[in-house]
Amino acid sequence: MDLSELRQSYTKGRFSESDLLASPFAQFEKWFREAESAQLEEPNAMCLATATAGGQPSTRIVLLKGFSEKGLVFYTNYESRKAGELEANPKAGANFLWLPLQRQINVVGSVERISQEESLEYFLSRPLGSRLGAWTSPQSQVIESRKVLEDRLEAMERRFGEDEVPLPDNWGGYRLVPEVFEFWQGRPNRLHDRFRFEQDAAGAWKPVRLAP
Repeated sequence: MDLSELRQSYTKGRFSESDLLASPFAQFEKWFREAESAQLEEPNAMCLATATAGGQPSTRIVLLKGFSEKGLVFYTNYESRKAGELEANPKAGANFLWLPLQRQINVVGSVERISQEESLEYFLSRPLGSRLGAWTSPQSQVIESRKVLEDRLEAMERRFGEDEVPLPDNWGGYRLVPEVFEFWQGRPNRLHDRFRFEQDAAGAWKPVRLAP
């Protein structure tokens, strides 16, 4: 399969030193709001990269569900592959790709579990089907067929009936605490604009321009 002729010209924007906000958190929020305003489908979808203790990487798309200067929050089954890797190696990277804007953001940092209270608050805000789904799926485990899930869902519907669906013990949130931000804006001739934010010894965030 020859893909050598698949090309896209990046001409929709520029990103210079004068455009940079002082805080990478403010810059992230600005770009995220612009992605929302552009009515992109699921602008909070991010590619989450984790690795085993031995360094074997894996990636998947998850949804960002909270953002502040504390970090980026997402939710999962604590018995999933990603959770197992995060427990063994609590470092991760997240990439947001907004192709219509020809932009990317990369965030790298350490990962911690959020409190059960925070997880419960979010869990109870989810649609009923999503709450039942969290009880139904033995995430990342091998199953024989789709029917396994369908039968388990029916069992959960019978179990909880009209009662409130509680937070499962094996489900909750993680927070990616940023150590590095990188902002990427596509430009012509593959000479893209890239800026990386890292903290100095005093804890202040400092941007540098990177060659594309």
